[in-house]
Amino acid sequence: MRTYFITGVAGFIGSNLAKKILKENNDIQIVGLDNLNDYYDVKLKEYRLNELKKYEGRFIFVQGNLADKKIVENIFEQYKPSIVVNLAAQAGVRYSITNPDAYVEANLIGFYNILECCRHYPVEHLVYASSSSVYGSNKKIPYSTDDKVDNPVSLYAATKKSDELLAHAYSKLYNIPSTGLRFFTVYGPAGRPDMAYFGFTNKLLAGEKIKIFNYGNCKRDFTYIDDIVEGVWRVMNMAPEKKNGEDGLPIPPYKIYNIGNGHPVNLLDFVQILQEELIRAKVLTSDYNFENHKELVAMQPGDVPITYADTTPLEKDFGFKPNTSLRDGLRKFAEWYKEFYM
Repeated sequence: MRTYFITGVAGFIGSNLAKKILKENNDIQIVGLDNLNDYYDVKLKEYRLNELKKYEGRFIFVQGNLADKKIVENIFEQYKPSIVVNLAAQAGVRYSITNPDAYVEANLIGFYNILECCRHYPVEHLVYASSSSVYGSNKKIPYSTDDKVDNPVSLYAATKKSDELLAHAYSKLYNIPSTGLRFFTVYGPAGRPDMAYFGFTNKLLAGEKIKIFNYGNCKRDFTYIDDIVEGVWRVMNMAPEKKNGEDGLPIPPYKIYNIGNGHPVNLLDFVQILQEELIRAKVLTSDYNFENHKELVAMQPGDVPITYADTTPLEKDFGFKPNTSLRDGLRKFAEWYKEFYM
């Protein structure tokens, strides 16, 4: 039985990826690491973990901090994973402005620990989460992995770009096949409550006002969770090829891909679709007065006006393009929210 190691396994993407693998592959066991911190409601993380515990015998959960090198080393020593997927990170652009320590610990020290273990316990493939945030203040759209990303506008983005650089260095020095994935605004059932669609729903239900930044002049490339997971799964199974250059030294077996829907949606249109689906799912009443609960405000520090993924390389190399419509995705979220919270 092959062993895969997934960090951040109680997180939104990590739990859904683990569930897909366990459900569809009887010859794979997963070791999952998560520290179950309280950045958002721990009950959501426990809910996701309970879904995975149904696969007892093939799912091994370790509660611990990625920044604790001993814990990570023990997992590599004991289970010798063939594929490592690093999804553990401190997420959130705005939180990084007020809590920078959390980002340095999880996103830099934690990722360094993963790289060191991949160096000393050879793996077939390291796949790790980057972010569309690395594009920062780039004006050119859609965002291509060929673009320069030297202008981060948040510490979160800077740590993600740093991870890409660290992975490249380790890939070159130690011939570690590694692939970074720049995710674009991931959403869906049991997602992160700090994301707009979830936070808006909570506020509207509580009768509070929702703030729409940049006076509604923002666009986001919303990507449904199932599309993200399918993309990660395909990438996991095709590591960059190892080969040497003319100097006899390894050419880094290193790749970066965008995973996004490729269809940016204006925030005002997004809010319109969300409210229609919340009414349809009976989360909110049909006579809910949305206009009284919306406030257009200025851009927040660390935010960007648009995200837009060029997914051509992903389509070319893996024959895959995310295609779930925003309405379909928000419908599934609204139905889950009704069932989970009401």
